[in-house]
Amino acid sequence: MLKKANADVITYILLIGVVLLMLEVFFDHGGLIFFLLLSSVCVYFGKKRLSKKTGKLLFWFGLISLIITVMNLWAVKFLICALAIYLLVQYRQSKKKPAVVEPQVKESLTLKKEDVLYKRPILGNNVFGQQSTPEDIYEWNDINIQNGIGDTIVDLSNTVLPKEENMIVIRNFIGNVKILVPYEVDVSVQHSSFAGAVRVFGHHEPKLFNQSISYQTAGYDASVQKVKIITSSIVGDLEVKRI
Repeated sequence: MLKKANADVITYILLIGVVLLMLEVFFDHGGLIFFLLLSSVCVYFGKKRLSKKTGKLLFWFGLISLIITVMNLWAVKFLICALAIYLLVQYRQSKKKPAVVEPQVKESLTLKKEDVLYKRPILGNNVFGQQSTPEDIYEWNDINIQNGIGDTIVDLSNTVLPKEENMIVIRNFIGNVKILVPYEVDVSVQHSSFAGAVRVFGHHEPKLFNQSISYQTAGYDASVQKVKIITSSIVGDLEVKRI
């Protein structure tokens, strides 16, 4: 019962935050969205020219503007204050009535420790900067990462894909994704972007704005060796090409 009440409180807090955000966007007459997009674009293009002085100035101007704009939202202020109060109340209640957990184990139940094998990920989560798969031969492992600002390159020609459906999941805030696929491998692509472009083999979408698209090679469903690519980004391009 207590868990349900806590879940309801969090749900109400989030709903109020969403309503405040919608009201703020509605009565701001597009100014808020304009500044968020402007800041994101400055960060993106500044990041691509970090080696130059103008690129650094553009990057830091966009990043600071983005943080200030987000922190000045009434919805964000409300969520921070509400969650802080909620956590404080929960902490005080836990001190008064600490939870006691008494596990119930049946006598006939035998618990065994399972053997698990750790597999080192090919790529990891990245806040800033470019990352790519190794240039030499590497062992394949499904990719599931999220990036802040930066480009990602995945070259599948340097590994041996298992004869099954292999997964590549990349979530980007700002940055481009390039995936190089051997000719004998079938591909399914699902991409969602707020602003950017997509090039999948011979197909090109030069301008995406708040869209989701999907491509799939003709023999994908029946193929034994295939790759499913799921990507999303706020600002950035996706390129999938043969190698």
